Amino acid sequence: MADEGILKRIKIIVKDHGGQLALANAIGVDQGFISKVINKKQEVSYYLISKLCYQLKYSPDWLILGTGEKKLNMAESPKLITEIQMMRTELDILHARMRAFEMEIKELRGQNNIPQAG
Repeated sequence: MADEGILKRIKIIVKDHGGQLALANAIGVDQGFISKVINKKQEVSYYLISKLCYQLKYSPDWLILGTGEKKLNMAESPKLITEIQMMRTELDILHARMRAFEMEIKELRGQNNIPQAG
């Protein structure tokens, strides 16, 4: 999920909180983790996004898509977090299915002596 827009908004959140260390402390992660994400040495993960949205009340729409208000409307917060969790589960299912299809294709190629691309 390494998107320049998301990284830009994470940098805004870092600035809003007075730096990487302060943000890391606010969401209960290591400052090095924040640094790696910002410096593109680690992918932006669901784990980080969920902490920023759930604990600090940033809007998932703003953080991920760059649309809407920066902060969550507190009345909508539980609903949005539930929707994010459901979408994450669906994404995990799709990834698992994709891996299964990749394994099946690999097996079929092996049976038919078809060289792999790439």
